[in-house]
Amino acid sequence: MRFSVFGLGVVLVGVLTASSAVAQPAGNVRIGYLSGNPASDTEQAVAAFRAKLRDLGYVDGRNLAIESRHADGKYERLPQLAADLVRLKVDVIFAYGTPAARAAKDATTAIPIVFGVVSDPLAAGLVASLTHPGGNVTGVTPNNPELSAKRVSLLKQSVPVATRVSVLANPGFSATPRMLAETRRGAQVLGMELQVFEAREPAQLPRAFAAMAKAKTNGVMVLTDPMFIAQRRAIVELALSHRIPAIYHLQNFVEAGGLISYGAEYPEMFQQGAVLVTKILKGAKLADLPVEEPWHYSLAVNLKTAKVLGLAIPPSLLLQADQVIE
Repeated sequence: MRFSVFGLGVVLVGVLTASSAVAQPAGNVRIGYLSGNPASDTEQAVAAFRAKLRDLGYVDGRNLAIESRHADGKYERLPQLAADLVRLKVDVIFAYGTPAARAAKDATTAIPIVFGVVSDPLAAGLVASLTHPGGNVTGVTPNNPELSAKRVSLLKQSVPVATRVSVLANPGFSATPRMLAETRRGAQVLGMELQVFEAREPAQLPRAFAAMAKAKTNGVMVLTDPMFIAQRRAIVELALSHRIPAIYHLQNFVEAGGLISYGAEYPEMFQQGAVLVTKILKGAKLADLPVEEPWHYSLAVNLKTAKVLGLAIPPSLLLQADQVIE
């Protein structure tokens, strides 16, 4: 089984000379990295980003200087932070998440933008198409129509008696309608009843979980959302306190005590972003750089949580897992 760690965002500003490790990049380069989340959310992913840049010839502290811009969950600050990077005249902006990518796109049409993780770049208005993005934006997206259905199936495998499944969704997030549609299709195939509970802000989370418990749900699928990621510990605690088995899209939910997760690994997605950034720095045109899917998806299971919930996770499911917490 392979261990992986998930993370979230920062801002990078670099100066490039030459690297002795790989093919020598020419000239000086400035890179900006923008995130709507606290630095602690993406510490491991940013480390992976830096490591990949180093492998490609851009060494932090040598020919790459890094400057961070974090909105710390206050997304209204992102336009100003993006404007700061534009004033620095960075050569490329690397943005984590939909809010940061949109702020960067609104701030400039001239500077190339690479997003590290955006759930639905089409719905967010970031690109014209995935194969031909147009404009000045490209990146990496876990926009796979099969993911939501796969998570419903994994939840059913974890809780075989499940007939009623809840979905925690933020209606204010641009990718939510597509994810809900896919989740409904997956539930329908398995003959499961689906009920949606909404939360637009952290204060609404306790009420949503209390309503799920009252509805006697057999499990909950927590949709992708920046606010949910920032509130992952609170969400995990609420699910456990109401004894509701839950599946998430990020492994760090499972590391925080969640039952199961299935999704892309953020460090690897950040590494993919670093490859795209490097291609741009070396002269590639954005028109030739389609939006990419993640290199692979990871399954994590927390057996401690399963025991608390009185669940026996099938061995067949454990054999598929990339990480098992015991």
